[in-house]
Amino acid sequence: MSQPHLSFACELETEALQALFADPAVVDSLIAMEAGISLGLIDLSPGRADVVRQLNQAGVPVVAWLLLPKEQGYWFNAANHAQATARYDAFLAWTREHDLQWAGVGVDIEPDFTEFQQLMTGRVWQVLPRMIGRLFDASRLRQGQEAYARLLKRMQADGYPVESYHFPFIVDERKVGSTFLQRFLGLVEVPADREGFMLYTSFLSSWGPAVLCSYAPEADMIAVGSTGGGIETGVEMPALNWDELARDLRLASQWSDDIFIFSLEGCLQQGFLERLIDFDWTRPVPIPRKEVKQVDKLRRAFRGFLWTTTHPWFVLVGLASLIFLPFGLRRLFARKR
Repeated sequence: MSQPHLSFACELETEALQALFADPAVVDSLIAMEAGISLGLIDLSPGRADVVRQLNQAGVPVVAWLLLPKEQGYWFNAANHAQATARYDAFLAWTREHDLQWAGVGVDIEPDFTEFQQLMTGRVWQVLPRMIGRLFDASRLRQGQEAYARLLKRMQADGYPVESYHFPFIVDERKVGSTFLQRFLGLVEVPADREGFMLYTSFLSSWGPAVLCSYAPEADMIAVGSTGGGIETGVEMPALNWDELARDLRLASQWSDDIFIFSLEGCLQQGFLERLIDFDWTRPVPIPRKEVKQVDKLRRAFRGFLWTTTHPWFVLVGLASLIFLPFGLRRLFARKR
């Protein structure tokens, strides 16, 4: 089989980023793997531009992973499209100033950072009323969809292929025409050229491989991880060991030639990068078919719930029929007697 194309997410502050790429072995490893980088643009500093130029000169493809300040949500969502548009404008000016080259633009769709942090640290009641309130505000999502459609059209007109990073359940909503979870979590679908599903098995315990295998056939690009690193959320997140990462890579390669690893810094910390240069993609790995069938069943049930959120009156009529049908039948039989 041909080797899949690998790309690594890198989400470091500028000083740490410069220190990482000060080691020429890192760039040499990327070149040896013919791998790319999705570089989180936490800031638009001269130091970050220096790293991008270094990668440009080495021929390493770099995707501009656009991010916002934490107080603006950090990731893109339905509410911060104005800030996302302003960030893109600033990105263009920064790119021109430093003469940077990009293989594309990455758009990361996740909940507002503050809300995510509250959920992760158990402060659910601080954010739950706001999340429930969004279920009744369809205009908020519609405005976000329209704004992001315009923004991505601009990116594409500027010559940048756009890739999106999504939670995989977005495909379940899409299949039944629901927007329940998008409204509840503040997410928004974007019309990207390539859609990547974040199938991080480290967060899913023993069910991780089955979830990966269930969603992988529907993804353009499969994101595996986490190997560590990433933004601090106040909760220590689990990381894959080498055997787990190797398993996920071999599973993902059965469905996609584009695999995204989160993160580069995590791979370096655990000594994975050099091991990936001569990685054996042909070694067989069993698909957990029994567990995948169970995940598929749960997804069908989940889609059934999502369907009811788009057809509430149909459901109410059906429930009313179930409740009153026995009484009607009893009266009908009574008359016949």
